[in-house]
Amino acid sequence: MTTNTPYRAIFCDLRTDRTIDILPLRDVTVDDYIGKAGSLAGTVPVPDAKTAARVRRIEEGRTSVYLERGGDLWWGGIIWTATLQSNDHGVLTLGIQAATFESYANRRRIRADLAYTDTDQLAIARSLWDHLQTSLPGGDIGVTAGNETSAQNRTVSYRNGDETVYLEALDALAALDNGFEHRIAVYRDPVSGVRIRRLQLGSPQIRVGTTDLVLDRPGTILSYSFPRDATRGGTTARARGGTDNSNQAAESRPVYADADEASALIAAGYPRIDLSSDHNETTSREVLKSLATAELAQAAGAVVIPAVTVRLDDLVPSALLGRTVRIRVTDEWWTEGLDMRYRIVGVKVSPAQRGRPDTAELYLEEI
Repeated sequence: MTTNTPYRAIFCDLRTDRTIDILPLRDVTVDDYIGKAGSLAGTVPVPDAKTAARVRRIEEGRTSVYLERGGDLWWGGIIWTATLQSNDHGVLTLGIQAATFESYANRRRIRADLAYTDTDQLAIARSLWDHLQTSLPGGDIGVTAGNETSAQNRTVSYRNGDETVYLEALDALAALDNGFEHRIAVYRDPVSGVRIRRLQLGSPQIRVGTTDLVLDRPGTILSYSFPRDATRGGTTARARGGTDNSNQAAESRPVYADADEASALIAAGYPRIDLSSDHNETTSREVLKSLATAELAQAAGAVVIPAVTVRLDDLVPSALLGRTVRIRVTDEWWTEGLDMRYRIVGVKVSPAQRGRPDTAELYLEEI
């Protein structure tokens, strides 16, 4: 980022969210997704001893960073690695790499017996985050939650000693058929201006906004791509679990379950293509069938993840993930005009540098 950039990098204490400093950040790359942690990478210049004293307060593992644009928070997460470098001219820089706040759940393990019987899956997700933050000292990173509900109850349990990673437990629960999506959203409270870290849940999907965001080419859309990948798709799916064999003298074979095949695609002429996944901690055939069904639903036929690159201006809001967007394109391919609605499932922001405009690449899911 240059001196006239609309972005600010705000460095804070992870547990208290107390602001440590606001420092320049160069060569920034930042992305965020529904379904996986986003990342930030950048370089803090250290031109003199006074700046070095300020930058030295950034501590990996206990410092968070927010990327702010025009007063809105576009990204927030935890700095996990920092690399001090000096080049052959003696120029000092600190390279940082950070991941969104859900990455904290990937560094924590369930060390208690937890059981949920016929409980709303979103209530279980909130309970796991609450247990992560409140069960032991030092675990609270200030993630708040709402009261979303779903139409799906689950019965699950976790045992002390299995060392189950919290994020893996959440992802496994969310991946079941009729599951849900989860992420940690960051924003400012519209009244107080206080920074908020919020567990955002949606069943079956996270949806944001009440009106479509309309993007046109020619117009706000600078470029687009529509990749179609049949190597990632299929017409059948099998989920394999662990073994239910308690006799050590007998051969152990994994338990498995199949999803109902995509018969409509096969009848329409698609070849039979098999998908397979492993879930070693699961021995329930009912759960495995639910996992296989969900996997096939997401990858039936060919996988298509369109992407558009847009110029960031006042028409593009900060809360993009989960928003419905209407894409309108007229060019040599779409001579009669493309007019389709998608959901934004990923965002990669590229701050303006060296004459390059402020842009965002949006990854889309067809509605």
